[in-house]
Amino acid sequence: MPEISNIDLAALAWFLLMWNGYNIFADRLKKGGLSLLTVMKKHRAGWMRQMLLRENRIVDATIMSTLMRSVSLFSSTTLLILAGLLAILGSVDKVQALVKAIPFVVEASKAAWELKILTLILIFIYTFFKFAWSLRQFNYSVILIGAAPPPADADTPDAQAFAQGAAEVIALAVSNFNRGMRAYYFGLAALSWFLHPLLFAATTLWVVGVVYRREFRSQTLGFLEGIPGTADKKGAAQ
Repeated sequence: MPEISNIDLAALAWFLLMWNGYNIFADRLKKGGLSLLTVMKKHRAGWMRQMLLRENRIVDATIMSTLMRSVSLFSSTTLLILAGLLAILGSVDKVQALVKAIPFVVEASKAAWELKILTLILIFIYTFFKFAWSLRQFNYSVILIGAAPPPADADTPDAQAFAQGAAEVIALAVSNFNRGMRAYYFGLAALSWFLHPLLFAATTLWVVGVVYRREFRSQTLGFLEGIPGTADKKGAAQ
């Protein structure tokens, strides 16, 4: 690729390394450490156990509907972003002419521009697949709520195992949604590539720091960890 500079290729490699490296790191850390996903998994398990005690489960269905609307919104937005990127890919020359008037924008060849746009397209295709799979898993969770054992059997081992399994399915849906949200953060970082590859590399590192702090070091995490769950109360009673 003679029309694409080595610094652009190096910045892209750095971006892919940071993104995939963070995903691997976060997924391993969440299994044995404290994160928003692990804390909320505890509260979701408590939610499913409380769901078993309710005769009327409209509240639980409403909560699931709210969660699914959020995923659906991001999924639809991703499709609009992809449509816009495909339109830009078909008129790269016009976009280049417009951007040349912006100060501090590094000059790049048409091939480099196409690579940058294709990178964004691939990022948001990945994002759409994550949101779509998350939405399907939430649909499965709604079915599980409808198939939950009656309140009279809530304390039986089978019912408790059912609640734990339902919480695990919801956790998988949330995990995929979280992956999609991370892709949005890194997709926004990729926009800086159009200005300068070094800025792209620096922005990628900054995004890693922001995402890490929110998932593992945020005040929200501290507050959520301090809220006792139903599992904690049950253990204390025993």
